[in-house]
Amino acid sequence: MAEPYKVRVVQDDLINFGEVPEEVNEILQRGVALYRHDRDGADIAFRQALALAPDCLPSYLCLYKIHTYQGNLDAALDIAQEGLAEAARQACLNPDWQMWKTEQFSEDVNSPGHFALYTLKALAFIHLRRDEAEMSRRLLAKLGDLGAMEKVGGTVIAALADGSSA
Repeated sequence: MAEPYKVRVVQDDLINFGEVPEEVNEILQRGVALYRHDRDGADIAFRQALALAPDCLPSYLCLYKIHTYQGNLDAALDIAQEGLAEAARQACLNPDWQMWKTEQFSEDVNSPGHFALYTLKALAFIHLRRDEAEMSRRLLAKLGDLGAMEKVGGTVIAALADGSSA
């Protein structure tokens, strides 16, 4: 396997991961570039970023997205749940998402609370892909209760869920 740290990162292809440590950003950018041709290398890079800064939420996002895209749904589920727990911790939310209240969330799309909501949506999609429609619906219902469906793209997953149950 090619060494995953020797990939060329093109300036125009950079992703804005928000305020993350520079070293983590470099590793995440490398992982994104690697994903196009070396998915194992991308996984290694994203896991390296996560190990370097376990409180850096974009590392969870990168990992659960690539595993979802690849159909590695068990890995995607585990990573998304870990990311959700970390986001909840940072946002001072109850670890049980079923206990969350609308007033606990700000409009700041760069906040850990927004990441938690986005990850709830991701979990709904992962559960849907795992043929766990009931759990997917529960997660989507919570997003609806929190008034976050539009904010995080939950309506797209809800439409997919409705189509799968027809």
